[in-house]
Formats: sequence, structure tokens, C-alpha cells
Amino acid sequence: MPRYALKIEYHGGPFAGWQRQADQPSVQGAVEAALARLEAGVPSIAAAGRTDAGVHATGQVAHCDLARDWDPFRLSEALNFHLRPLPVAILAAARVAEGFHARFSATERRYLFRLIARRAPLTQDAGLAWRVLRPLDAASMREAAAHLVGRHDFTTFRSTLCQAQSPVKTLDEITIDEAEIPGGHEYRFRLRARSFLHNQVRSIVGTLERVGAGAWDPENVKAALDARDRAACGPVSPPDGLYLTAVGYPENPFA
Repeated sequence: MPRYALKIEYHGGPFAGWQRQADQPSVQGAVEAALARLEAGVPSIAAAGRTDAGVHATGQVAHCDLARDWDPFRLSEALNFHLRPLPVAILAAARVAEGFHARFSATERRYLFRLIARRAPLTQDAGLAWRVLRPLDAASMREAAAHLVGRHDFTTFRSTLCQAQSPVKTLDEITIDEAEIPGGHEYRFRLRARSFLHNQVRSIVGTLERVGAGAWDPENVKAALDARDRAACGPVSPPDGLYLTAVGYPENPFA
């Protein structure tokens, strides 16, 4: 059966997450339902990351096996037709080798977290960013984030429900950009690693927000990391601001 990679964008608000649910809407379920309109008996699809409820994506990757030899452009167009009016879009489709696996072939994942500090409620970005009331100290957050880059035991920054065999991960990069927006400031946290633990990004951002707000010192983040204790973590940020933006492979299937 020909195998295809799909680059997927979605608004996570209406969904219980990526993974198929028996009684709740999911992104996987939506894409599989669209595929079923094209071919009967399509096997379950696999994705690079199982994003949680409310988390968005601009660069999720999944793969599927189809009986028909589809032109990739026509496949993406057909899927987008059947996905309407759900907030899910196939940005690109590509024929890939039989051994390609959206999850296990991935060499890196990139996430973006948007945090907006302003008094006024969000309108255009409602559901798409985490809003706090007061500006944050970006320099202090960068100083704190530097303690997390590299290979560490991230027990403090993973959910107690995390099913990963080991809490040891290598965080390759954290950058924090700040920009003025109408009525306030936007902070963009960008994180890159081969893989992440469950709730790792949201735990890190929630903790760094405490530093930016002046409630924690940057050194407190290192102490929390060294504690290897979930109780030492700061608050977990809400899912609204989190986006899976890119997945890397040895060869870009969409090039």
C-alpha cells in the first residue's frame, strides 16, 4: 500500500486532543473520518506528536497507508474538502517510503508558546494565547531558561501521567522573544528537542512565567530541576498558547 505523509494544521480548541477518543472529538478522528470518505478500510494513522486537548498545530505530521496511488496534491485537496467545516487543514501531502514513520522517524520537534500580557481581554487571540495581566521580565526568564537547556532529568517538568520510560531528555534550545502589541506585550517561547515529555513544555513555560512575574528567582528554576520532584514545579500553563510548529526528519518529505 502506498504510504503518504500529511502536514496538518489545526485549532485545538474544539478537540479533546490529537488521539482518537471513543466519546469525544479528536483531530485524529477527524482526519481518519475524512480518509474514510476517500477509501474504505483505511488503517489507523500515526502522528509525530499526541497533542493534548486545546493544543494547536501549524506543522503536525502524520502518515497513512492507502490502497490507491494518489497524486499528493489531489489527496490534500480531497481531504480538505471532507474536513470542512472543522478547523483542521492538510497543508501538504507527500508520497514517502514504506519505512517512513511520522513518530519514530522524527529527529526533532519544535513548539511555540504564545503568552500575552495585557489588561484588556483577548479578542482576536482568544483561545490562541495565554493571557496574564502584567508585563514580564524577559531577561530574567532567559536567564532561568538557560538552566534547562541540555541533557537533564526532567522529572520536575513532566506530568505524573507521563508514560515515557525515562525522564531524561535533551532540550536543544529555548528562545524567548518579546514584542509590543496593542495594549500590552507578547512573549514567544520557542523550544526544540528530539522529543518531549508529557506536559513538559507547559510546565516549563508556567514556571518561567513565575520568574518573569518576579515570584521566582532564575536560580529557583535550577533548584527545581535538580529536585527531580514534580512538587517543585511551578504552575502548568494552560494549553491555549501551545503550538506544535514543526517536525524534523533526516529528509524533509515535503521538500
